[in-house]
Amino acid sequence: MRVKLEGITVLALDVPRLTGFYRDVLGFRVLVEEEHYTEFENDGVRLAIFSAPLMADNTNGHYSFVEKRKGQAFELNFECDSPEDVYIKYNDFVSKGATGITAPKVMPWGHTTGFFADPEGNIHSLFAVNPIKQG
Repeated sequence: MRVKLEGITVLALDVPRLTGFYRDVLGFRVLVEEEHYTEFENDGVRLAIFSAPLMADNTNGHYSFVEKRKGQAFELNFECDSPEDVYIKYNDFVSKGATGITAPKVMPWGHTTGFFADPEGNIHSLFAVNPIKQG
């Protein structure tokens, strides 16, 4: 028997603010929007945002949900159709309120990649596989 990854839930201190970012900046369509939970339309894995303080309530006050977070806990990777699209999307996201972390550039592993942060400081990447050059 195996398990299947069904969804990813981003924990947030301010669900409405983070929902607005994922909707208005990243372009995700909202399927469910409640005070403490938002679910987005996405092919494949479900993407949702949930209140970290409420998750603490749900887990009998587990310390990991009430402590101030230190460092990066996760990264979402957004694949673009082409390296050119990475530059366009990165500039679009930053102009709409994302925090630019590293402007897109060609990476040694064969991708064009840029990094940006959402309003709660989670750093995510945009990337595209670079075309293979024929010699």
